[in-house]
Amino acid sequence: MDLRARPYRSVLYIPGSRDRALEKARDLAVDAIIFDLEDAVTAEEKPNARALLAQVLAQGGYGARAQIVRINGMDTPWGADDLAAMAAIGPEAILLPKVGSAADVAAVAAKLDAIPAAQHTRIWAMMETPQGILNAAEIARAPRMAGFVMGTNDLAKDLGARTRGAMVMALQHCLLAARAAGIICVDGVYNAFKDEEGLAAECAEGRDFGFDGKTLIHPAQVAIANAAFAPSEAEIALARRQIAAYEEARANGQGVAVVDGKIVENLHVETARATLAKADAIAKGDAA
Repeated sequence: MDLRARPYRSVLYIPGSRDRALEKARDLAVDAIIFDLEDAVTAEEKPNARALLAQVLAQGGYGARAQIVRINGMDTPWGADDLAAMAAIGPEAILLPKVGSAADVAAVAAKLDAIPAAQHTRIWAMMETPQGILNAAEIARAPRMAGFVMGTNDLAKDLGARTRGAMVMALQHCLLAARAAGIICVDGVYNAFKDEEGLAAECAEGRDFGFDGKTLIHPAQVAIANAAFAPSEAEIALARRQIAAYEEARANGQGVAVVDGKIVENLHVETARATLAKADAIAKGDAA
């Protein structure tokens, strides 16, 4: 299965403790939701948030949106209970915080293997520690792995970094690992949620890097991320022309074509077909 065939332009964090936010999320134009039991929930609220989220997810109503539950770490007082409660309802995916090695993922995968309801539940990893970044390649190929989420705030703290530029190597390293394993990789959050210009610039950079989408902290950021990570009309038109030109060239016994003064080979056609497939998936999701 090609995990990247599904859009992940906008991946919105929703606190598992806020029933109104959980309700409103059913109508948001997001590709994916991270239902958060970790950072967005205080220690005192965690048991109630866990119970509320289990009830809400059992009710459904989130349509085609990818549904990912971020539990607390297995080394915390809440992680084991989070995993047991969520696995019992068979969520689409469990997001593990501060993953440091493939063994962290394998241990949770083994627990899921013993729960029939979680037969198809995948695992995502928060990539937010120096150890995790260095072990990205092995983590990407761990059991049930389906995606990376860049935790740039925690990573910056651990590195002592003051700029996004200081984390470029870590971002690209995780992208390389994800692409080698064929899994999703989404960019970290942009904290200044009222700064639309800054968000648009960082989304554009993330798209140029190769990320599948961006994690978001506020619904106001959704439209900007959706636009940035979707193929533009110009890109769609170019993809169609590249495919048509290449197919005509092949019919004439040639291995390459020329579009807008540039060579078009098979690798360009593969990219063009992926662009059209993504645009089609987005259109279907928007119409659902």
